[in-house]
Amino acid sequence: MTSCNHTVVTYFQFLPFSSIPEIQGALFCLVLLMYLGILVGNTLIFVITTVDAALHSPMYFFLKNLSFLEIGYTTTTIPKMLVNFLTRRKGISFLGCATQMYVFSLLGIAECCLLAAMAYDRYEAICHPLHYSTTMSWNTCFLLSAASWLVGVLVALGQTVLIFTLPYCGPNQINPFFCDLLPLLKLACVDTYKNEITTYIIAVLFITVPFLLIVVSYIQILHTIFKMPAAGGKRKTFSTCSSHLVVVFLFYGSGIVTYLRPKAFYSSSSNKLLSLSYTLMSPMMNPLIYSLRNKEMKQALKRLITGSINM
Repeated sequence: MTSCNHTVVTYFQFLPFSSIPEIQGALFCLVLLMYLGILVGNTLIFVITTVDAALHSPMYFFLKNLSFLEIGYTTTTIPKMLVNFLTRRKGISFLGCATQMYVFSLLGIAECCLLAAMAYDRYEAICHPLHYSTTMSWNTCFLLSAASWLVGVLVALGQTVLIFTLPYCGPNQINPFFCDLLPLLKLACVDTYKNEITTYIIAVLFITVPFLLIVVSYIQILHTIFKMPAAGGKRKTFSTCSSHLVVVFLFYGSGIVTYLRPKAFYSSSSNKLLSLSYTLMSPMMNPLIYSLRNKEMKQALKRLITGSINM
């Protein structure tokens, strides 16, 4: 373990996407449009699932939670990124970095758990329909949602304390556009092997394990769907589940590659692209996937527009 004999870092500098001002300006406009799309789309889903009585079911309760998470998830990083596009001093204070990483980790881990809860809800609805109303009572839904948030709060707190109690002596340049675990570990001026192992363990527990639970749930769901006698019932059920599966693979795919790939395959440029994928692409696609592929959501949106919504 090396000792820190240099100036203690109190400020982190984000490296720009490009040194060409025109490209920076174009990226600002693109990211701003995507961020506004995320806010509008997810807010709309949150409002519709809250005010429309026809959507007061466990599936839409979890979808409402997911939309709220996505809004917070992107708002933690994107506004700061947009400001950095327009300023020369592209950075963040030590405390600001710790806060950003804590909130981002909290919401990311909570979303991993929530997506697993959504898969369990679909499993119960399709594989055990006669017991669904009993199994997925409102108390169960609230407990699963609260547990997702609680796990996020506790795990993110532990991660943040582990990362920000390390000494940082310089350099202070972070290549992605926000404060994330692995880039910050690279900047610490001590041996971070134990911290890296802890990060991998957390990634396995709260990314890989929920993902595997979702995969197992959907294997059972597909098995049940293929045994259905009516083609129309199969199509409707599969359409509902496929929306959730697309969201799962978008979110977990980039997360697994980011946090579980071997160190030999880690590069700053690929990390930046992956970061954009799970902070922008996945939250932007969610409203489109759930609204365009969901007949009930389309009908609820029409009722909201025409003012005939049943509250």
